[in-house]
Amino acid sequence: MSKNKNRKTVCIISPHMDDETLGMGGTIVKHINNGDHVHVCFIAHRIYNREFDPGINDREKKCALQAKKMLGYKEIEFINLNDERLDAAVQDIIIPLEKYVNKIKPDIVYIPFRGDNHQDHRAVFDAARVVLRSLATPFVKSIYMYEVPSSTDQSPQLPESSFMPNYYVNIKSSIEKKIKAYRCYKAEKRKFPNPRSEQALRILAQKRGVEAGMEYAEAYMLLRNRWE
Repeated sequence: MSKNKNRKTVCIISPHMDDETLGMGGTIVKHINNGDHVHVCFIAHRIYNREFDPGINDREKKCALQAKKMLGYKEIEFINLNDERLDAAVQDIIIPLEKYVNKIKPDIVYIPFRGDNHQDHRAVFDAARVVLRSLATPFVKSIYMYEVPSSTDQSPQLPESSFMPNYYVNIKSSIEKKIKAYRCYKAEKRKFPNPRSEQALRILAQKRGVEAGMEYAEAYMLLRNRWE
């Protein structure tokens, strides 16, 4: 256990297995290097071609565990709700997520962007904003929304769907671990110019870096930040 007095408990709420790496793999590594205690909570199981296959889902869980080892965090949670149908009943997300958040009592929470093109991501945001309301979670000091390539960038060009970063994390020292962790998700990898290709992930990190005067960065929208 780290002796860092500033050690924080961090919770990443990830709709699917791979969103945590695509969206903020570099930041996870930085938190670990800072001595923080990182928890990743996966909301949905995995389906392909609109059908659930237990064997395929187990394979994807193994991929998530491999990515976890690569990124270096210790705590992982699988809630196992229905992939591609999370928007059917947000309450089904709220109940287990509320229980989990109150168990670990994080200082910092990362959630998906509210305007993502994927309905599961939007549903997880809706659940998280209920669970993380300030009166219910006074222990949470900071909340950030993260972007996910091929979801955030594919939203229509409307004000409510525009990801407008106001917080940047320098990932120059962790971009390579992010890429290696993403390679664990073999079924999710795509060829350039798909946003999920390795080359596109580097380009996005460079773009976000340029916006903030860095070589590589991950970008966020800050929703809460309390200094006590």
